[in-house]
Amino acid sequence: MIEFVDVYKYYNTRAVLKGVSMRIERGETFVIIGQSGTGKTVSLRHIAGLVDPDGGDVIIDGVKMNGAKRRVKTALREKMGVLFQSGALINWMTVGDNIALPLVEHRLHPPDEIEKIVAEKLHMLQLTDARDKMPADISGGMRKRAGLARSLVRNPEIILYDEPSSGLDPVMTSVIDQLIRRMQREYNITSVVVTHDMGSAYAIADRIAMLYQGEIIQCGTPDEIRNTENPIVRQFITGSLAGPIPVV
Repeated sequence: MIEFVDVYKYYNTRAVLKGVSMRIERGETFVIIGQSGTGKTVSLRHIAGLVDPDGGDVIIDGVKMNGAKRRVKTALREKMGVLFQSGALINWMTVGDNIALPLVEHRLHPPDEIEKIVAEKLHMLQLTDARDKMPADISGGMRKRAGLARSLVRNPEIILYDEPSSGLDPVMTSVIDQLIRRMQREYNITSVVVTHDMGSAYAIADRIAMLYQGEIIQCGTPDEIRNTENPIVRQFITGSLAGPIPVV
């Protein structure tokens, strides 16, 4: 479903991605871990076609995203939903209007059908009572779920998650983890998840890849990552101060 082929990305003279290659299968939940600034979110931006690589190719469902014409990029993006770290709800719109926004903006359905779709997503994510509330009046976990509902209204084939459990308590993190798994199980959605939360990564991933200094240094199942002998990966997943990762 998603493939990086020897992808390089530079910002000024700093190489953020250094020849990254990876294949993400259709219906897979693929988790990317690593320190801040190692290229995790930049990888998501490449998948969404928000930036092009300086070298290599990004292929989405068999079509090259980088260098594609605008209409091709638009068609590829229509396969995707994005859950931003903060939920990224618009503060002056109700939860229901936030969720309806992609459908309203693109005039994809008549108003009564949009209402029906929004009600369905609200029910799915246990947000029915929050429909007419403003984002400031709901909890962080509800904002995350509302952001997920908005990403689902166009029935995407791919969902990109940027730190979905950031700022959430352990119980709400488990709720989000279960929702990600449910999207995979019931809708065969391909999920790419950037996270620092190893408990969440182990719970949701089919495979986990670690980015370090712009390169994927290990990719494997949760058990393979949990039992790794790579000293860099082991230091990161255990949070140890001792090891090859410098503590600045």
